[in-house]
Amino acid sequence: QLQASGGGLVQAGGSLRLSCVASGRTISNYRMGWFRQGPGKEREFVAAISTTGYTIFNVESVKGRFTISRDNGKKTVYLQMNSLKPEDTAVYYCAADRTFPSPSRYPNDYYYWGQGTQVTVSS
Repeated sequence: QLQASGGGLVQAGGSLRLSCVASGRTISNYRMGWFRQGPGKEREFVAAISTTGYTIFNVESVKGRFTISRDNGKKTVYLQMNSLKPEDTAVYYCAADRTFPSPSRYPNDYYYWGQGTQVTVSS
């Protein structure tokens, strides 16, 4: 089970750090990802991290502003979001999968999903 938290209301230009904690299992052999779904939009890939820490991002949307990291000891993956924009407003979901170690930008590659945390960026 994945539990996402850290969302909230922030002004444009602000920062938030999302956390995703896994309960009952280690995440060390899971690739992890963050996705988001804005109002009236399809779910969109944000960032992902491999079991060894290699990261990929949705460059067009979050280049240079977001970072993803993991702390296997705490069974937690983080999404640090800086320079937030109103278009970042969405429900953010974390996901996990152990089929392959490499990160993936495709939702269908992830088996476990968290419940989502709302991020709202005001202009």
